[in-house]
Amino acid sequence: MDLRDSQAEARFREELRAWLAEAVPAHGPPPPAHDWPARRAYDTGWQRKLFDAGYAGMSWPAEYGGRDATPNEQLIYSEETARAGAPYVGVNFVGTLHGGPTLIAEGTPEQKQRHLARILRGEEVWCQGFSEPSAGSDLASLKTAAVREGDHYVVSGHKIWCSFAQVADFGELLVRTDPEAPKHKGISWLILPMDAPGIEIRPLPTLAGEGEFSEVFLDAVRVPVENRVGEENDGWRVTNVTLRFERGTAFAGELVLLQRNLAELVDLAKQRGRWADPALREDVGHMAAEIDALWAMVKLSVCRASRTGMPGLEASAIKLHYSELYQRMTELGLRVLGRAALSREDVGGLPSGRFLAEGLKSLNSSIAAGTSQIQRNIVAERILGLPREPRR
Repeated sequence: MDLRDSQAEARFREELRAWLAEAVPAHGPPPPAHDWPARRAYDTGWQRKLFDAGYAGMSWPAEYGGRDATPNEQLIYSEETARAGAPYVGVNFVGTLHGGPTLIAEGTPEQKQRHLARILRGEEVWCQGFSEPSAGSDLASLKTAAVREGDHYVVSGHKIWCSFAQVADFGELLVRTDPEAPKHKGISWLILPMDAPGIEIRPLPTLAGEGEFSEVFLDAVRVPVENRVGEENDGWRVTNVTLRFERGTAFAGELVLLQRNLAELVDLAKQRGRWADPALREDVGHMAAEIDALWAMVKLSVCRASRTGMPGLEASAIKLHYSELYQRMTELGLRVLGRAALSREDVGGLPSGRFLAEGLKSLNSSIAAGTSQIQRNIVAERILGLPREPRR
């Protein structure tokens, strides 16, 4: 993989940068965090602009409405959109970054025809219904039951940490279709219509004051069998396809944002008269080197995904290190702020409100998309070949 821009890639970068320079300011500032209808309209409106300009679904095959971009073009897109301050993928995250790619890899022709183009155009928002309160980090211990009745599954159970459930049209839902089978063998992956009778959504406010996560209660919800992705009881394998997308290529943009955050931290340290501290400069240097190393791993993951159709196991290592680096960086920023870090609003000409918001947001990074403990197990067992953790 040659990481230098070819002539064609340089033209692509120039064209994308010019389009972003006009499109980002024209789209306007984001709405308030608590106004979810406005946030959905803002995010899906940006997704539609990407689609109309030919920048939606960079890694998706052209036959499904994507750009069929090369690995380098995907990375260029992540770099340029982050540096331009373009709207984040937002409520389109689940659909565009792992729900849609899962359908491309595992869905039926009918499922692809029904959903993929609508996801790319911003007409369909997806949420994720994986985690359960009683399962903790052991996702395979889920208990939400799906009993087949003719051409429907009747689903009852309780999901938690469901991203964007309150504005979603569909959800990727894991259910237990064979309660007698070993826990990894009795799971199925369903497409859940979020307007189906029997669904109750309860948003979960976070320390940061946002509510992108929800609890979802399902009471005898009828889901068509044709909405199953993969074979019945083969959902754990399909789930691992989803999780590799979630933990791998989805973090390219976040790493560019980390680079930008680190540069802003340096500016803050200089403003506060702290940049002369050699220990601080050493911490910043180590973080810059770690970002470079993670960026190289993301390049490897994107390149591998282009050959195999899905990211490799190194996606778990990327997610693990990104989560903990993000937390350390925000902690350093709050230390540099000093007492100003106690304020949710900017004070004394310092960006305390945003730095504190980033610090609170970073706390969920070692939990969301699989806890750091689970990622360590995957790295140890599946990459390093170490003995499996004893099962109780």
